Amino acid sequence: MFPWYALWVRSRHEKSVAGILTSKGYETFLPMHRSRRRWSDRIQEVELPLIPGYVFCRLDPLNRMPVITTPGLVQIVSVGNTPEPVDNDEINALITAVEAGVHLQLWPFLKTGQRVSIEEGPLRSLEGILISTKGTDQLILSISLLQRSVAVAVDRRSVRPLREPGPQNVRFERPAALAPVRPRLAATR
Repeated sequence: MFPWYALWVRSRHEKSVAGILTSKGYETFLPMHRSRRRWSDRIQEVELPLIPGYVFCRLDPLNRMPVITTPGLVQIVSVGNTPEPVDNDEINALITAVEAGVHLQLWPFLKTGQRVSIEEGPLRSLEGILISTKGTDQLILSISLLQRSVAVAVDRRSVRPLREPGPQNVRFERPAALAPVRPRLAATR
């Protein structure tokens, strides 16, 4: 199995790029969410990409020409000229959340905050950052490579804080007594 890579695609081309790559035999992942849109004569629910402008694809980075030539693809997210795979735990958390069918929404990328783990239910063992907004608790799942995050509604009773890695068996010693400092006398001419 090859790792997941993030593909940067042209605006509003996510579904077509995912479809073309799937027809070429690649495994793709395009997380979607439902959103209410208002037009002058109606309000309608539409399905939109959860992370606009990106499609995830498993591919061999040494044989990426069939992917690069896909219409609508801008580029594979890379560091320099080397495609950078998406962190496996992060993409698996996002796939689990989408498959669980819970409400998802795009969230600003967060780097700091308390990390938590879900202990029960369909999202058991997922880790992320817990926030509270508009009276509901949400778990923030992040894709570091893209600097994008997704919020998943969770029940606070199923969330447990993770232990922060810290120093273990650390000894603190007192500094040795300092010798008295003698002032230097400046040489006079």
